[in-house]
Amino acid sequence: MSVLDDSLWSIEFAGAARIPGWDGELAREVLEHFSAFATDRIAPLNPMGDLQGCALVKGRVQLPDGFVAAYQHLAAGGWQGLSAPEEFGGQGLGPVIQALVSEVFSGACHSLQMVTGLVPGAIRLLRHVATPEQQARLIPPLASGAWLATMCLTEAGAGSDLSAIRTRATEGPQGWTISGEKIFISGGDQDASENILHLVLARTGPEGTRGLSLFACLAELSDGRRNGVRVERLEHKMGLHASPTCHMVFEDCAAELIGAPGQGLAAMFLLMNHARLDVALQGVAHAARAHAVARAYAGERQQGRLPDGGAAMLSQHADVHRMLDDMDRRTLAARALAHTALVALEAGDDALADFMTPMAKVAGSEAGMRVTETAMQVLGGYGYLHEYGLEQAYRDARICAIYEGANGIHALTLAKRGLGHAGGAQAAAFAYYIEQIAQQHADRSLSLALKNWKTLGEKVCAAPEENAHLFMQSSIALAELAFWHRVATECPDNHRLQALAPVAQRRVANIVESCLQFVDTGNVPELAV
Repeated sequence: MSVLDDSLWSIEFAGAARIPGWDGELAREVLEHFSAFATDRIAPLNPMGDLQGCALVKGRVQLPDGFVAAYQHLAAGGWQGLSAPEEFGGQGLGPVIQALVSEVFSGACHSLQMVTGLVPGAIRLLRHVATPEQQARLIPPLASGAWLATMCLTEAGAGSDLSAIRTRATEGPQGWTISGEKIFISGGDQDASENILHLVLARTGPEGTRGLSLFACLAELSDGRRNGVRVERLEHKMGLHASPTCHMVFEDCAAELIGAPGQGLAAMFLLMNHARLDVALQGVAHAARAHAVARAYAGERQQGRLPDGGAAMLSQHADVHRMLDDMDRRTLAARALAHTALVALEAGDDALADFMTPMAKVAGSEAGMRVTETAMQVLGGYGYLHEYGLEQAYRDARICAIYEGANGIHALTLAKRGLGHAGGAQAAAFAYYIEQIAQQHADRSLSLALKNWKTLGEKVCAAPEENAHLFMQSSIALAELAFWHRVATECPDNHRLQALAPVAQRRVANIVESCLQFVDTGNVPELAV
């Protein structure tokens, strides 16, 4: 199966039919069109963009050669407004199809996807909290591709702890102005779009998150003048060289309030789940591409001899075969977890979506790192060279475990909020999801794993910070175990999945069993995930 077929199968297997208005045939048609565009116009830019990188020239950011033209074709094709409502000039195809396209986009060129990919989230936020007049003015140019968007949250000393934000907004006779600095701003400037809409979290009230409000700042004002925002420097990064990561300075920058004062952080949380699932699928995209490269190489590379004396392909060696299967299993399971959370979110199962989203973010980002690393091992010395793209994928994928909340923060969120918020409603929704699968397939082993997971959760509640990583890994393993049990019984004619399922079940079952060491002995195990 191709990556496209895997993605479409996965979203259907995750229950996409539950989403109001879901059209699987339309999803396939859209994905096929975008995949062709990405193959032809976007993917060829990826290695060149990595080598050339972005440049800061006279205070403005220049993207690598070919990126502006590719973006213009992207916008002209209507892809920036794919999920935007039709009344704002979009296509109204919704977040699920957007997510499928986003994975393909990330696999073709993660850097360009980063520059363009904040637009759907910005539109979603504006639809929830902006006034009708603001929506009518700000959303259409985003949907058409005339504007791109940024999210300006992070500051030095205020990364995961947004309560420490110091950038301040002041209201005067001419309206609001913002002064302060923001760091790690993806696409903080570029030369692809006509304008940039900066969504800025700034302080309007006392210390703490309740004093934060959300503002819209245009890089260029309606009269053509530059607003009071500039790029102080471009960060030099391990990967994503073609995506400008900017240190931004706001000096009396004209702004307009979005939503109510003091509700800025709440507004940001409206789009967090989708943003984190997008990152999960970025990791999956790197994993899928790395596995495809390694599988093709191993199937064509002659290495050694078979027992009968004939030439052996690299893929016929047991250790290489093991690595290829492990890459495939990790990629499929991580995508399935992200798609399950996405379907839950769009179907209105908020408690389940809230619990599974941090799991999906961790699983997807870890799959991206581990699978690209393993693919390099399959190719040996060639994997270490630039020409096969794996060393770039290894560098690019690494950020997925860091941004949109470091993985350790998500583990802590799961152990604290997932287990304790609203009487444990999120954890209960996840347990019910697993229980339904166990009952449907009359699977005692899955029921026992669920029982043990619940016991583990009770223990973790007593010391969530010390055991957050343990609980996150056991929760991911339980979700994967349920997935592979379903695969084993519901996909009898898929020989590839049937071959993977038994080993995958043993792997994740061993993780669950290892976690029970904590329940039985109080000693935290080392998890080989």
